[in-house]
Amino acid sequence: MTDSPELLADGGTFFEGPRWHDGRWWVSDFYRQAVYTLSPAGGELEKVLDVPSQPSGLGWMPDGSLLVVSMRDHQVLRRWPDGKLTTHADISRYATGHANDMVVAADGSAWVGNFGFDLMGGEEMRPAALVHLDPEGNVSLAAEDLAFPNGMVILPDARTLVVGETFGNRMTAFTIAENGELTERRDWAAFGDKPEPGPRAELLKQLAVGPDGCCLDRDGQIWIADAFNQRCIRVAEGGGITAEIKAPAGLGVFACMLGGPDGHTLLMCCAPDSSATRRMRAREASLWTVRVASPAAVHVAE
Repeated sequence: MTDSPELLADGGTFFEGPRWHDGRWWVSDFYRQAVYTLSPAGGELEKVLDVPSQPSGLGWMPDGSLLVVSMRDHQVLRRWPDGKLTTHADISRYATGHANDMVVAADGSAWVGNFGFDLMGGEEMRPAALVHLDPEGNVSLAAEDLAFPNGMVILPDARTLVVGETFGNRMTAFTIAENGELTERRDWAAFGDKPEPGPRAELLKQLAVGPDGCCLDRDGQIWIADAFNQRCIRVAEGGGITAEIKAPAGLGVFACMLGGPDGHTLLMCCAPDSSATRRMRAREASLWTVRVASPAAVHVAE
């Protein structure tokens, strides 16, 4: 059961960090610098929160507080249930590029990635770190030497974190230690050799898959937005691609999430490209949905 994508909403600059929570879709819009919600039936996006330094990953604490990655100032913000906004954590000690995606566990622990280098400024790729935030917002180094850590999921065992390495051609698994450190690094899905470091144009030639945002289904497979190939793919552990959904013509897919009332809807964040210069000047980003056979996993993380 995989249909063709249907348009849910448009008029964004660059949508990222999609989540399904409290019966609604939640998304960050990079260059409108705000977090929005949307009903599963579509319609108007409703602004929830302004994030002047550009929002990305989203997640929720056990008390219902919303955590939001603030990219350019390397902060994680906390919007409390009463609407109060505070800084939950500052990851600038470890972030060598824009802060990026985040996964939040059931106890409120979180892991946050960063670009590692000035992607939009054309720098050559440098490895990046993942950081761990405990429920009180204390920051520690979780893992190093990742090729642009991006979308993440926590498996139902609550002890395994899988992260996409966008410029690494792979999904990488770690065992979560008691202190939040990520240990026992191994390939969860390798799509080819690890690219040789160098300019972005040369890196792209070496990538079979560029994992971006991702989500876990009930069968233990991961839907991945393939940032450089205009598609979402469903991947089994080991790297087998079991399904593919092409983006609408002229668009790429940069994040995805399973949700909807029955968990069988895959939301795709689409745009013509990921260029900051072009995206901030246009309203060409859109959200598309498609029905899929396996629903969202029983979440230990939002």
